[in-house]
Amino acid sequence: MNRQAKAQHEAQMRHRINAGRVAVRDQVAFFGRQFGDVSSEWKEDDTRVTFADFAISEKIFAELRQNFPQDDYCSEEASPLDETLALEARFAWVIDPIDGTNNYALACSFCAISLALLFDGVPVYGFIYDHSTEDLLEGGVGYGLFRNQKKIDRDATVVDAQTMVGLHFPMSSMQLEKLAPLLSKYRVRCIGSGALMAAYVATGYLTGVIDYRVKVWDIAAAYALCASVGLKWVFIENSPFPLKQFHPQMNFSPYHAGAESFFDEMRHL
Repeated sequence: MNRQAKAQHEAQMRHRINAGRVAVRDQVAFFGRQFGDVSSEWKEDDTRVTFADFAISEKIFAELRQNFPQDDYCSEEASPLDETLALEARFAWVIDPIDGTNNYALACSFCAISLALLFDGVPVYGFIYDHSTEDLLEGGVGYGLFRNQKKIDRDATVVDAQTMVGLHFPMSSMQLEKLAPLLSKYRVRCIGSGALMAAYVATGYLTGVIDYRVKVWDIAAAYALCASVGLKWVFIENSPFPLKQFHPQMNFSPYHAGAESFFDEMRHL
């Protein structure tokens, strides 16, 4: 990429980053009003969905489409169940309008809005609104990691943190048996939001995370956050990135992510 092309790409990125931040923040008030006070129903895959999921997804994408009509837009809630979307644009957006929907419907504060910007199928920037702290986390490779647009010093957080691992249940007895050494040695957190759990690895609260039950919309934004601070992310099966097509009933994308010390422990399992 020559100098002119790099400058053009950077301008396109900055424009989208600013627009993405505004679009997410514009939904925070609505997110808060519906929190714990919204009707819900259960989908065929035994996950909960609410009216707010559809509304937030539609509002954020409508706002972004005004400026970027040529981009691709991927949402578990907005995409038809019987259609596969082929990603043909250089830029794509992947949203989980409410990550931790069960928590959200039951008024447990560990829930989030997760929005990722992809370039050529790979997450390059992410936004995660953490309702538990009312903070907007954002970042990507070459930009750094930010909380409410103030740069995060992850190393300073890690100095004061104990070794803690994020897990997502339920898991199979075989998976649980393999992880037994970790469970007997380290503190474990299970908060009910895949996006937040991976985001907390990026900020330094968690040393690492192991999650077998997430799909691409749960992790796309957090993937970019972890990459922004140089953390390792390994998919246990095939990586969904670069994302070439999107379907609301995609398979799980189990993974491990965290600091190098965490992967040292994982290699011993």
